[in-house]
Amino acid sequence: MALYVQKFGGTSVGSVERIKAVAEKVKGFRDNGHQVVVVVSAMSGETNRLIGMANEINDEPTPREMDMLVSTGEQVTISLLAMALHKIGVPATSYTGSQVGIQTDSAHTKARIQRIETDELQEDLDAGQVVVVAGFQGVDEEGNITTLGRGGSDTTGVALAAALKADECQIYTDVDGVYTTDPRVCSRAQRLDTITVEEMLELASLGSKVLQIRAVEFAGKYNVPLRVLSSFQDGPGTLIVADSDQDEDSMEEPLISGIAFTANEAKLTLLNTPDVPGVASRILGPIADANIEVDMIVQNVAPAGDYTDFTFTVAKGDYKQTMKILQEQVIPDLGGGELRGDDNIAKVSLVGVGMRSHAGVASKFFRVLADENINIRMVSTSEIKISVVIDEKRMELAVKALHKAFGLDKSDIEAE
Repeated sequence: MALYVQKFGGTSVGSVERIKAVAEKVKGFRDNGHQVVVVVSAMSGETNRLIGMANEINDEPTPREMDMLVSTGEQVTISLLAMALHKIGVPATSYTGSQVGIQTDSAHTKARIQRIETDELQEDLDAGQVVVVAGFQGVDEEGNITTLGRGGSDTTGVALAAALKADECQIYTDVDGVYTTDPRVCSRAQRLDTITVEEMLELASLGSKVLQIRAVEFAGKYNVPLRVLSSFQDGPGTLIVADSDQDEDSMEEPLISGIAFTANEAKLTLLNTPDVPGVASRILGPIADANIEVDMIVQNVAPAGDYTDFTFTVAKGDYKQTMKILQEQVIPDLGGGELRGDDNIAKVSLVGVGMRSHAGVASKFFRVLADENINIRMVSTSEIKISVVIDEKRMELAVKALHKAFGLDKSDIEAE
């Protein structure tokens, strides 16, 4: 007997018929003697519908009330799935995040899990129940409902798997695994049988929408076996493994595992800022205080005592608030400076652990973009990735060109 935590995303539970299909899949695992915890998202489109209604009433709703509102989407799904399981003879109990004991901090709309109380949940499992848990949500120390950010149901699933020491956390979605890039953009993308936690962490942080980054962090930190599977077709999916779990018969790691991209980026530049010690902290400190995450950072080198330019990127949803902070707090503190912004950019990234032991990857990367007449506006690198900021309208061309150049395309036979 094994313990599985299975997470089903919004498209997997997007209709009554699909919820019934999930119930049958869960029943199959239970009939084979396994214990099952099911984590579900809101039905596809429901969270956007709730946000739309909120914006019709107030275009700047408070984060606390937004959490109160959007958390209801998952509550609908857990009750419907529990009913579907009852209908086919499977005992099941549904829980909201607060009921199951998911304790978070108080950062509304971006809360982080601090601990999970598993005693009652384990009692239900031992009694033969399937436990159905609302993803994406928890409760802070003051009893306020919190949410974990978009895609937070993945984090709920992996965190529960870690707390329960589950044999595997299975993420069911509308794709049958992790691909070398998004198949909707590049039709020759290939499914990966395995990928390392390190590579998946980079891909998730760089725009791959298969898994939320915090879910991958949890899996790596607590050594949770994590598998991405399709809700709509059978198959092995993609297993996300630690480096030490790689096949010992494999003499060399693949050079490149995938290409991630996102248009959910905005670039801000402060011109003519004083080139003195501490200026970066004075710029980024107020932004961090507002719980806004900064991604890429570039500071130009200036002659001693002169002025410099400071450029960084944030999520597009944080663009307006960041502009406001810079205008109202940072520029007055620095004694002046010119602010420029651009939210029509994209980030394209190449990821692969094989980059550590292969020279020439960066030069090839830049040559491919140059051949396509794609201008690079920012560059960031690490041991296993290269990221560039380019114009948003050139993103798809860049992804396809890089995918082909680095040998990630399916062969003509496979593509047929």
